[in-house]
Order: sequence, then C-alpha cells, then structure tokens
Amino acid sequence: MKFFKFIFSKAFLLQLIIAAVVTVVMVFGTLKYLDIKTDHNETVEVPDLSKFELDIVDKKLEEMNLRREVLDSANYNPNYPPYSVLDQVPKPGKQVKENRKIYLTLNPSGFIDVEIPQGLIRQTRRQVEPTLIALGFQIGDVIMKPDIAKGAILELRHKGETIKAGDKLPKTSTIDLVVGDGSL
Repeated sequence: MKFFKFIFSKAFLLQLIIAAVVTVVMVFGTLKYLDIKTDHNETVEVPDLSKFELDIVDKKLEEMNLRREVLDSANYNPNYPPYSVLDQVPKPGKQVKENRKIYLTLNPSGFIDVEIPQGLIRQTRRQVEPTLIALGFQIGDVIMKPDIAKGAILELRHKGETIKAGDKLPKTSTIDLVVGDGSL
C-alpha cells in the first residue's frame, strides 16, 4: 500500500514532471547543437574537375573550401592532358559539406612501357599478332623477306630498328613484322 501511495504523492508527480521537462529540453538542445555543429543543410556543389591539372584543381577546391586526395593513376588516356583529372568521387554536381575530400584519379604522363616477350621469333604470324595486340601494341607494316619458313616471323621492328625479346616499348607502339615468304 505504501508503494501506491508514494506513486500518487505530490512529491513523486512533481519529480516526474521535472524529469520529463528536463528530458525534452535536453533532446531539443542536443538537436539544435548538432544542427549548428554539423552545418546541417549547408552544402556546396562539387565542381567538374575533369581535364584540369592539379594546380588548377587545388585553386578551385581551395576557393570552395574543399580538399582533395589522389587515389591513383589510371591507364593513360591520350584524350586528356598528362596529370589531369580523369575521374572524381563524388561526381560533379553533387552536394557536399565544406571541407569534404574529393577523391581524384589522374591521367599518367604517358603509356607504360611493355616488355617484348620471349619466343616470338620463328613463330607463325598467326601466333605472334594476337600476342602483340593483347600486350597493347599495334601491328604496322608486314614486310615479306625470302626465307624457307613461310609465314614465320623473322624480325620485329619499331621505327625501322630491330627489337629483341626483353626490349621495352610504350604501349600502343606500332611494330612492323618481317615475315618469311617461303621462297627459299
């Protein structure tokens, strides 16, 4: 009986009302604090940084109070200037808060060098061409030369100079094939 008397007493009800008011004030105060601290609804639009070099990107981002981080370089794209932005996250036009990092993927300065593999000489043209194309090279002129092995690769040339296995050339280089014509 004393328990029920205490629950319905003036002192307990007054304490309960005070606790409820304090809780409501604390919740609203916390929400207002978070709005101010997190800059709620205060955003900037991410600019389109593609094809810009890093010094220009830095100036643009500094003006907008944004930061950048370079993730990686991608495969060389000849349609973009060297060391320019190929891709960015978040994408242009997205709304972000100030001081947000923009992650960038850059275009390298040129194509990577690819090593000429072993065992291409004296293989058939039909075997060698797909291998070179898969490595990123382009097939140039096919020069026929007298040799007993018809269709066999006798030499590989780049810009008129003979190249050997282990030599490195930039990806997308044009390689000329010297092929036996079977006439000997």
